[in-house]
Amino acid sequence: MKIAGRKPLSFVLRCFVYLSAALTVGALGFLIAYILIKGVPHLSLDLFAWEYTSDNCSMMPAIINTLEMTFLALLIAVPFGIGSAIYLVEYAKRGNKLVEVVRITTETLTGIPSIVYGLFGMLFFVNKLQWRLSIMAGACTLAIMVLPVIMRTTEEALIAVPDSYREGSFGLGAGKLRTVFQIVLPSAMPGILSGVILAVGRIVGETAALIYTAGTVAGVATDLFSSGRTLAIHMYCLSSEGMHIDQAYATAVVLLVVVIFINLLSSQIAKRVSKG
Repeated sequence: MKIAGRKPLSFVLRCFVYLSAALTVGALGFLIAYILIKGVPHLSLDLFAWEYTSDNCSMMPAIINTLEMTFLALLIAVPFGIGSAIYLVEYAKRGNKLVEVVRITTETLTGIPSIVYGLFGMLFFVNKLQWRLSIMAGACTLAIMVLPVIMRTTEEALIAVPDSYREGSFGLGAGKLRTVFQIVLPSAMPGILSGVILAVGRIVGETAALIYTAGTVAGVATDLFSSGRTLAIHMYCLSSEGMHIDQAYATAVVLLVVVIFINLLSSQIAKRVSKG
């Protein structure tokens, strides 16, 4: 009787799972198809000109600024995020109240809207430090924004490494530092790269935080303390002006391709690292 009573419930749950998967895939497919249909016909060589003008609406300066912003933000956030996670998992004592406070704080920071980070970056980096609207101010703001993501994913990846790996390393005479960097970190690398992928995706698609910190100048940033717009801000500016909607859709196609390429490249790197 119990088995017979469970079968209808299992069927209902299975239907919900299939329905959820179908809705998710359908929504994703619709968005991708909509962007491609609206944007691909408007792609042209003028959109990839080196200098931006009101006639060509080139996105090349925005692409270069996006690469610079992503590199700088990761250069700041990745070492601090991974280092903090290593301390929390490998060096902090079990049951330490400070560790629990840090974990709750990072989880809270993950859910804060990006515009709040933008306002903080404007008040501190732009006004207090007098960096003005610049690539550096935007990169530091983004680094603070993605730091909790990298930190939490790295921490979970380190926790997932079996303790037998550490015990075996200690049994062979290796020290704590060598065990962490030669045994634990390589084993946790796929999970760490997953966090970096999430951080890159958030950096590339961010607009609200960068409008207040990096600005919307259409040209290539001449140095770290000059203003420049990223690809997402470029698309936002074109669509908000209402005069270059077609070019905004074309920019969305390029942004979509960039995000997909980064995800595929990162997944391939994670697979090679895990195999090695």
